[in-house]
Amino acid sequence: MFQPVFIGDEVNAAGFQLAGLRVRTPSAGKLPEVIRWACENAPLVLISADMAQRLPAAELDRLLAGVTPPVVVVPDVHNATPMPDLATRLRQQLGVLE
Repeated sequence: MFQPVFIGDEVNAAGFQLAGLRVRTPSAGKLPEVIRWACENAPLVLISADMAQRLPAAELDRLLAGVTPPVVVVPDVHNATPMPDLATRLRQQLGVLE
């Protein structure tokens, strides 16, 4: 049975691991490789806001727009990295930005 995967720092990963998810805490250089692995092996991929910020914007957009597996950016426990403004991004992509 496939398990959802969380990609983030050690502190956040500990909580997600206790919840039953597989966790990965990659270095900056290994992040694309770990995300590729997670997308191939998990039904759901959760990425911390800090890790998502390290990705190029085009890559993050591609991941979030994909259907299988769903990729979700989650806030970190320290709230150090702000969450992306999804409403503004959606309006911009739909061409209805005011």
